[in-house]
Amino acid sequence: MRFQRERIVPVANDQLRTIGARSGWLIETADTIRSAFGESVCSVNLESGLEPRTDALARLREHDLIGDEGPSGTGIVAFGSLPFDRDAPGQLDVARYTVTQRKGGEAWLTSPEGSPSWLDVLRAEPVPTQETQSIRSLTYQPTPEEYAHNVALAVEILRRKEIAKVVLARAVLGSVPEPFDCAAIAARLRLREPICTIYSLPTSDDRRFVGASPELLARREGATVQCNPLAGTIALPPNVAPDDYETWLLGSTKNLYEHGVLVDDIVQLLANYYDEITADATPSIVTLRTVAHLGSWVKGVHHGPGDAPDALEVLRLLHPTAAVGGIPRDQAYELIARLEQHDRGHYAGPLGWIDANGDGEWWIGLRGVLVKGTSFEAWAGAGIVSESDPMAEREETRDKLASVLSSVLVDRV
Repeated sequence: MRFQRERIVPVANDQLRTIGARSGWLIETADTIRSAFGESVCSVNLESGLEPRTDALARLREHDLIGDEGPSGTGIVAFGSLPFDRDAPGQLDVARYTVTQRKGGEAWLTSPEGSPSWLDVLRAEPVPTQETQSIRSLTYQPTPEEYAHNVALAVEILRRKEIAKVVLARAVLGSVPEPFDCAAIAARLRLREPICTIYSLPTSDDRRFVGASPELLARREGATVQCNPLAGTIALPPNVAPDDYETWLLGSTKNLYEHGVLVDDIVQLLANYYDEITADATPSIVTLRTVAHLGSWVKGVHHGPGDAPDALEVLRLLHPTAAVGGIPRDQAYELIARLEQHDRGHYAGPLGWIDANGDGEWWIGLRGVLVKGTSFEAWAGAGIVSESDPMAEREETRDKLASVLSSVLVDRV
């Protein structure tokens, strides 16, 4: 198949967000919106997940690209949401139309030669009008009391120094009166969380994952990779200046330790492939609508010999990070499986894109809701270390769930 890339006149972000979020593939940062729509014209099946190595680039490079020059991520681009379980099957898709539009006004379209007019497809999409809905049913897995008990069990293990950190999550499942319009959810999230990456992607279990992720897992561009790990959280009460809470977070021994363990682990993992690695000396505050996190930037540069790892190879190296799994990785994963007793599915898995050059951007699938028809499932987790308080971690996950669901539902958990 031969694809054509061309510069186009920019269109309204609202239109691109609507069609990508409702029935296509959407990744929207504060600076760039990537909206893919139409049917999938090429799929890359990761039948064994991220292991063993799958050469997705070879599949993308089977196709020719002609037309205008463009920056990274504007050619043949495959999108996907992968499960948390790195051994679970996943899929990446190249859509018939992919539009990449930057904040400054530059825009590119890539599509197979001979495709019908993309503008006709875009303009035929109805605008979102759906408001938030009330809850018809709600189930916790595990219950709040069971979650606090699980945290207490984990703390005892951590105090014996068997594990340095583990992330325990809990889910809420429910239903609403009317089928969800993910375009409306994405529009609300864009207004509520302007610094987050808004995503809406189909999943391998025939649902749609829509949310606002604050955490960049990896951005690969040529020989450079960047990561923005977040760990350490405090809830921000409504209508209150966050300064005092953020100052407390910067001085919290427990949260600084949790964050430092995460950053050190990423630095050590990148050192396997990158020659020059730098990380922020001290974390900064990442403020969202209802919570604040400690965040750091980590950068790796590959000087050779040989090519730098492509974006999927970086995923194989990093996922799951200590932000969503734990340290050591294997022991933490076993503890998660034992205590949570409910498959995370796509929650906390990587989501994003990779192009035929090996460049790509991947975020952690957080602060989102999995929907199908009138049913939904949302998750929230907390990083557990030996100093963790089970009641405080339970409240942290409650606040995170409430933040997600308030963009979808009238009632909060």
